[in-house]
Amino acid sequence: MSDTEYSKEERILQMMRKTLTDIAKDTYTEPGLKHPLSERTILNIRECLQLITAREAELAQEAGKPSRMRPRYADEPRSSVVVKLDTTLTKKKSKPDTDTD
Repeated sequence: MSDTEYSKEERILQMMRKTLTDIAKDTYTEPGLKHPLSERTILNIRECLQLITAREAELAQEAGKPSRMRPRYADEPRSSVVVKLDTTLTKKKSKPDTDTD
């Protein structure tokens, strides 16, 4: 299976996550106004999204795929750069003990 092919379960989870987040966006209400969804429904949507995320992580782990669900800043570089630091300049020379008993 290539990286672009998903199992039926993965496709269902993706569509459910997209649908639930679209519902949340479409029913957004300004602070102070009554939300069209009940508190129970909002809580259920949150719990469903948590379960979906957990199952997607399990499937990725079982398949040995790295999780790409980590949030990123728009200006964050996509690749990691390792910079080796020269610590010889920051090390202090240790002074010999001058304590006499």
